[in-house]
Amino acid sequence: MELGPHLVLALLESAVSTAVLALTAIGLALVFGIMRVVNVAHGEFFMIGALIAWWITDLLTGFSPAVGFIVALLVSPLIVGGIAYASDRLVIHRVQYDPERTIVATVGLLYIFQQVSLMSFGPDARPVAAPFNTRLAIPWFEHTETGWSLYWPWGLSITSYKLAVIGISIALLIGVWLVLSRTRIGLIMRATQQDKDIAQAFGIRIERVYGLVFAAGGALAALGAVLIVPIQQAHYLMGGDPLLLSFIVVILGGLGSLSGTLVAAAIIGLSNGMIAVFFSPTLAKILATLLVAVVLIWRPEGLFTRGSR
Repeated sequence: MELGPHLVLALLESAVSTAVLALTAIGLALVFGIMRVVNVAHGEFFMIGALIAWWITDLLTGFSPAVGFIVALLVSPLIVGGIAYASDRLVIHRVQYDPERTIVATVGLLYIFQQVSLMSFGPDARPVAAPFNTRLAIPWFEHTETGWSLYWPWGLSITSYKLAVIGISIALLIGVWLVLSRTRIGLIMRATQQDKDIAQAFGIRIERVYGLVFAAGGALAALGAVLIVPIQQAHYLMGGDPLLLSFIVVILGGLGSLSGTLVAAAIIGLSNGMIAVFFSPTLAKILATLLVAVVLIWRPEGLFTRGSR
């Protein structure tokens, strides 16, 4: 068997995790870029989104998996966004968005969310049925005496749902870009990011913007979780890896740089996926962490952050 088809399969599998990672990391980058808050509980918003998706699909067991999935995709981010907004009002706001105190506060939120999820859903992994799951063979070309011909290597295929995850994630990321660049709320967010004092002088309620941004960050993490949970299953400890990889992506792309975050998500997601397929997931995380260490030494502001103006 040629290596080429296996590389295509590994690339497609990596693209699925990359798409979900981009959604999750964009939420973290949005919170830091506008609020200057390091949200250590961001992975728990991902976890809660996955568990709520399982809960919703379990409630709608009598319907087709597509109905449960669509309802979960719509409702779970709203619930998690509400939880994130309440967290900002009850905790982050009360420590006045101080960088050091917010780290401690969000660590506390992390353990609270984990314990409540354990008590509510238990320790078992919860499977969610994919709305559709047709297996699609991966084609490849081989050279014969008569020229190039198309064939389908036996056993190499990917599901239609995984391809849909890539497409849905791209559409959601485009939607985030349109909101930030083409709407009034996006203008207010960008003004707050540039200079919150001047924005406040123009009548913008900074605290309300911060609450909305924190809620949006949690909702984006929940969206990524709903998309990935039919592939990975939901459990109360699943927030660790998304948090670690999101931090790696945000640091590599430049703190607060959304475009840099997307590029870094592609780099980390695809490289991690390829290394995990051909070697091991542990080696992929080690290499990603080493890359961040090198970037922090060589270019502390991130690879894609412009110089200060």
